[in-house]
Amino acid sequence: MRTIRRGLCCLGAALALLLAGQAHAGNQQYEPLAASVQAALQAAVSDAASPEPIFASEAEKQRWIGEMSARLARRIPNEDYRIDLLKTVHYEATRAGLDPQLVLGLVQVESNFRKYAVSSAGARGFMQVMPFWTKLLGRPDDNLFHLRTNLRYGCTILRHYLDVEKGNLFRALGRYNGSLGKAEYPNLVRAAWERSWSWQPQRLAAGETRQRTN
Repeated sequence: MRTIRRGLCCLGAALALLLAGQAHAGNQQYEPLAASVQAALQAAVSDAASPEPIFASEAEKQRWIGEMSARLARRIPNEDYRIDLLKTVHYEATRAGLDPQLVLGLVQVESNFRKYAVSSAGARGFMQVMPFWTKLLGRPDDNLFHLRTNLRYGCTILRHYLDVEKGNLFRALGRYNGSLGKAEYPNLVRAAWERSWSWQPQRLAAGETRQRTN
């Protein structure tokens, strides 16, 4: 009997670890867009090469990349790919007016950093973007498994939902996940953001100046 209990406890622990590592992908809901909104979103996802992300200084850039790369190493062992992902996340998040650490938390919850993740609803890639967006924005040939394309769509969509919800992040995240009004998903993203990706830029010493860098 004791052996059975011990086995059940081990099984329960294994299931808990498995569930903790799973992504919680949802699905954005199709909504007709006003022509002006559609045009703005089309412009936002237009294909252009991502430049280097902009930081307050080169030292700050290297510190952020180094710290985030170390945190991400367990999930993405390839260093070059990991750094490319981080640079793209920072650029696309900043471009959309989002906190890069928030986006990292969202990616963790949505796909657990799996590039080719596909949800039961058909959402794709790192940020689990629903395929209807490519047709809605007149770009049916866009590949949502492409790193930069996926991140650009995801950040643009989240920015759109934030604008719709007048800056209310709880409701915007609910829309992003297709679970508007429910607390589970926004709380998961916030927890991942705060526990795994929190970041405090270095403070300037008195009299120190910094140059922005690309």
